[in-house]
Amino acid sequence: MVANNNALRVPTATLNQVLNEAIALVQPPTDKGRRLKVLYITQASTKPPTFVIFVNSKKIFHFSYQRYIVNQLRKEFGLEGTPVRIIVREKEDK
Repeated sequence: MVANNNALRVPTATLNQVLNEAIALVQPPTDKGRRLKVLYITQASTKPPTFVIFVNSKKIFHFSYQRYIVNQLRKEFGLEGTPVRIIVREKEDK
């Protein structure tokens, strides 16, 4: 079971749906009047599952909110027994 969880591949559309539901339940944090905007999530690799989250500001993305998102992913996709890596990237302005 753990080996299957470690090799799990989740489609981007499904990930973004789960992310939007998680954001609707618990609003992203703010810092000095600026609200964190979580733009989208995609899976970069497996073994272990690695996800890339694009945000407007890495400084506002607190580790506790990151842990909340990881817990939501674990609950939704059954990622028990495997590490889940999160890479946070800022969306570049054109």
